[in-house]
Amino acid sequence: QVQLVESGGGLVQPGGSLRLSCVASGSIFRVNDMGWYRQAPGKERALVGSITGGGSANYADSVKGRFTISRDNAKNTVYLQMNSLKPDDTAVYYCNAEASSIPHIFQDKAYWGQGTQVTVSS
Repeated sequence: QVQLVESGGGLVQPGGSLRLSCVASGSIFRVNDMGWYRQAPGKERALVGSITGGGSANYADSVKGRFTISRDNAKNTVYLQMNSLKPDDTAVYYCNAEASSIPHIFQDKAYWGQGTQVTVSS
Protein backbone atom coordinates (compact mmCIF):
# COMPACT_ATOMS: atom_id res chain seq x y z
CA GLN A 1 0.00 0.00 0.00
CA VAL A 2 1.17 3.51 -0.87
CA GLN A 3 0.06 6.75 0.71
CA LEU A 4 0.44 10.26 -0.72
CA VAL A 5 0.65 13.26 1.60
CA GLU A 6 0.31 16.75 0.15
CA SER A 7 1.18 20.17 1.50
CA GLY A 8 1.55 23.76 0.36
CA GLY A 9 -1.95 24.82 -0.59
CA GLY A 10 -3.51 28.03 0.62
CA LEU A 11 -4.79 31.47 -0.25
CA VAL A 12 -2.74 33.71 -2.51
CA GLN A 13 -3.35 36.92 -4.42
CA PRO A 14 -3.30 37.03 -8.23
CA GLY A 15 0.26 37.12 -9.47
CA GLY A 16 1.54 35.30 -6.42
CA SER A 17 3.24 31.95 -6.08
CA LEU A 18 2.77 28.68 -4.24
CA ARG A 19 4.77 25.49 -4.11
CA LEU A 20 2.92 22.23 -3.62
CA SER A 21 4.64 19.11 -2.35
CA CYS A 22 3.55 15.49 -2.36
CA VAL A 23 5.48 12.68 -0.73
CA ALA A 24 4.78 9.00 -1.28
CA SER A 25 5.25 6.59 1.59
CA GLY A 26 4.37 3.05 2.60
CA SER A 27 5.45 -0.31 1.26
CA ILE A 28 6.89 1.24 -1.89
CA PHE A 29 9.08 -0.63 -4.27
CA ARG A 30 9.23 2.00 -7.00
CA VAL A 31 7.45 5.21 -7.90
CA ASN A 32 7.21 5.73 -11.63
CA ASP A 33 5.17 8.52 -13.25
CA MET A 34 3.82 11.25 -10.97
CA GLY A 35 1.50 14.13 -11.66
CA TRP A 36 -0.75 16.90 -10.46
CA TYR A 37 -4.44 17.25 -11.24
CA ARG A 38 -6.94 19.90 -10.27
CA GLN A 39 -10.68 20.19 -9.99
CA ALA A 40 -12.38 23.57 -9.98
CA PRO A 41 -15.99 24.07 -8.88
CA GLY A 42 -18.36 22.77 -11.54
CA LYS A 43 -15.57 21.25 -13.62
CA GLU A 44 -14.09 17.81 -14.13
CA ARG A 45 -10.75 16.84 -12.68
CA ALA A 46 -8.06 17.72 -15.20
CA LEU A 47 -4.37 17.08 -15.61
CA VAL A 48 -2.11 19.99 -14.68
CA GLY A 49 1.26 18.39 -15.25
CA SER A 50 3.02 15.06 -15.16
CA ILE A 51 6.58 13.87 -14.90
CA THR A 52 8.11 10.51 -15.71
CA GLY A 53 10.57 8.66 -13.57
CA GLY A 54 13.29 9.92 -15.88
CA GLY A 55 12.26 13.55 -15.43
CA SER A 56 10.37 14.24 -18.66
CA ALA A 57 7.55 16.71 -17.95
CA ASN A 58 4.31 17.63 -19.69
CA TYR A 59 1.86 20.43 -18.91
CA ALA A 60 -1.63 21.52 -19.70
CA ASP A 61 -1.68 24.48 -22.08
CA SER A 62 -3.29 26.66 -19.43
CA VAL A 63 -0.26 26.45 -17.14
CA LYS A 64 2.66 26.29 -19.55
CA GLY A 65 5.26 28.91 -18.74
CA ARG A 66 3.83 29.47 -15.26
CA PHE A 67 3.96 26.10 -13.50
CA THR A 68 6.91 23.76 -13.13
CA ILE A 69 6.74 20.16 -12.02
CA SER A 70 9.78 18.45 -10.54
CA ARG A 71 10.63 15.43 -8.45
CA ASP A 72 13.14 14.14 -5.97
CA ASN A 73 13.38 10.41 -6.48
CA ALA A 74 15.42 9.89 -3.32
CA LYS A 75 12.50 11.32 -1.32
CA ASN A 76 9.69 9.89 -3.46
CA THR A 77 8.42 13.44 -3.71
CA VAL A 78 6.89 15.50 -6.50
CA TYR A 79 6.60 19.29 -6.47
CA LEU A 80 4.51 21.81 -8.33
CA GLN A 81 5.90 25.34 -8.41
CA MET A 82 3.07 27.69 -9.35
CA ASN A 83 3.94 31.23 -10.40
CA SER A 84 1.88 34.10 -11.80
CA LEU A 85 -1.24 32.59 -10.31
CA LYS A 86 -4.62 33.57 -11.70
CA PRO A 87 -8.12 33.32 -10.24
CA ASP A 88 -8.82 30.58 -12.78
CA ASP A 89 -6.18 28.47 -11.05
CA THR A 90 -8.44 28.18 -8.01
CA ALA A 91 -9.15 24.49 -7.49
CA VAL A 92 -8.50 21.48 -5.34
CA TYR A 93 -5.14 20.10 -6.42
CA TYR A 94 -4.53 16.36 -6.26
CA CYS A 95 -1.28 14.46 -6.37
CA ASN A 96 -1.12 11.26 -8.40
CA ALA A 97 1.54 8.58 -8.49
CA GLU A 98 2.02 5.40 -10.43
CA ALA A 99 3.82 3.02 -8.12
CA SER A 100 4.48 -0.58 -7.29
CA SER A 101 4.50 -1.92 -3.77
CA ILE A 102 6.23 -4.80 -2.07
CA PRO A 103 5.83 -7.70 -2.77
CA HIS A 104 4.04 -6.96 -6.07
CA ILE A 105 6.99 -5.11 -7.50
CA PHE A 106 5.98 -5.48 -11.16
CA GLN A 107 2.39 -4.34 -10.73
CA ASP A 108 1.95 -0.59 -11.03
CA LYS A 109 -1.12 1.01 -9.52
CA ALA A 110 -2.43 4.55 -9.45
CA TYR A 111 -2.54 6.32 -6.08
CA TRP A 112 -4.07 9.66 -5.16
CA GLY A 113 -3.54 12.21 -2.46
CA GLN A 114 -6.32 13.74 -0.41
CA GLY A 115 -6.29 17.03 -2.29
CA THR A 116 -5.22 20.48 -1.18
CA GLN A 117 -7.13 23.71 -1.76
CA VAL A 118 -5.53 26.50 -3.76
CA THR A 119 -7.46 29.75 -3.79
CA VAL A 120 -6.32 32.72 -5.88
CA SER A 121 -8.25 35.82 -4.92
CA SER A 122 -7.85 39.49 -4.10
